[in-house]
Amino acid sequence: MKASRRAAVDGSRFGAPATLRSFAVALFAALLTTLSLLGVVALRMARRVVTPAARVPDTHIVDIDVPAQTITLARTPDTELPGRYGLFTHGSTDYLKVGSVLSSDAHTVKRKLLTQVTGTSTLSSEAAFSGWYYERPDELHLPFTVEHVHAALGTCPAWLFPAATPDDATAETWVIQIHGRGTTRAECLRAVPVFHGLGITSLVVSYRNDGEAPRTRAGTYTLGATEWRDVDAAIGWARRHGARRILLMGWSMGGAIALQVALGSAHRELIAGVILDSPVIDWRIVLAYQGKVLRLPSPVTDLAIGALRTDWASAATGSDGPIPFDRLDVVARAGELRHPILILHSDDDGFVPSSASHRLAAARPDLVELQVFTTARHTKLWNYDQRRWTDAITQWLRSHDLVPAEAAS
Repeated sequence: MKASRRAAVDGSRFGAPATLRSFAVALFAALLTTLSLLGVVALRMARRVVTPAARVPDTHIVDIDVPAQTITLARTPDTELPGRYGLFTHGSTDYLKVGSVLSSDAHTVKRKLLTQVTGTSTLSSEAAFSGWYYERPDELHLPFTVEHVHAALGTCPAWLFPAATPDDATAETWVIQIHGRGTTRAECLRAVPVFHGLGITSLVVSYRNDGEAPRTRAGTYTLGATEWRDVDAAIGWARRHGARRILLMGWSMGGAIALQVALGSAHRELIAGVILDSPVIDWRIVLAYQGKVLRLPSPVTDLAIGALRTDWASAATGSDGPIPFDRLDVVARAGELRHPILILHSDDDGFVPSSASHRLAAARPDLVELQVFTTARHTKLWNYDQRRWTDAITQWLRSHDLVPAEAAS
């Protein structure tokens, strides 16, 4: 009996540490696995941010009524918006224009078709709802030429819409239009008629890695940190072709690019003002918001941002180099701004939160005017309320004496 009790005591004395060690090893392995998974997800997010990607379907076509020329779409916060929009799809055509909402229920929205569809048309049910509307420059029915801006990486194609008739001298006030992430310069065509009517020449530009301009080694975005140099080259091109006063207009990431041009351009003395539609003003705010939309834990988003800002992670993220988030944070750099700025942003943007726009307006009320929309979503302000959008830009230009004298009179 005594021997048995001694054996039991000895077993408990040495068994407990062994159990603890096994538990600690298992816990460490589980922690390591979890951290590895978080790291993989973070790197995927980082790669997604900087990689140009094809347009992702965000709705589907439920029905097309050919005799009535109507289209029924799955209902989303975008497809239920009033106004005129574009719809990217596949089949006998890859782009449709859609008009006003005719009816809706809990799951679908019926809209007027503005592009003719025949009974022989075949279309994919998957579609992407867009604020583009105009797909080609000739749809504006305005004189234009195809131009080529020589930048550091090569030739960047552009469209030039002269404000004057061919018999007149080229207008001295120009606006350079800068498109956003994952799109091309066609996104900016909506704004051209507004400026044309005010006697302002429009130069609609492309920039590196957008699918039209030259590609870098990795072919990825730097979120405005290097793309702005191609726009700066466009300012130099405009100057050589008669521009004496430059306006910048940026859409979404194009807003981030426009702000970097305004802060770092060698032609800063030519820049007279900046107009921003749904702009990115601080990328960290945007990425944090997108992480929440994707239901990712905050540490994953933080890891993604950390990976993007370091040189050693460039191979894993597929980027050309580190992203300088501090330099791209224009709220923090608000004191460096020198040009008047008009911001048009919807508080329900759904992609780029408007909080940074509010902060920039609060930081520089002497330079920044913020026009707040409430239902227009991301870069769809023109589509949602064209009159208000046009009036806001026109009044801002007039208030800063940026409309040519002939047009003003």
